[in-house]
Amino acid sequence: MAMYTYNDMRFVLKKLGFIKIRSQKHETWEKIVDNENVLQVRLSHKGKRDIPKGTFSDMLKQAGIDKIMFRDLLKG
Repeated sequence: MAMYTYNDMRFVLKKLGFIKIRSQKHETWEKIVDNENVLQVRLSHKGKRDIPKGTFSDMLKQAGIDKIMFRDLLKG
């Protein structure tokens, strides 16, 4: 599996329409979806560091996307 950084995740979240609502110990990114549910993703401030595999999977679930969609958004 390719390793992705926290900066990669920020880039994809911005493309998906998430906005950063908090930046203290961790960043909280939020997006209100069509049915008025709120998606939230928490990120570390470690910009260029690789995201651990389990943490990456958790963030994808929080964002409502899969690895393929993440990779495609990151490329495009």
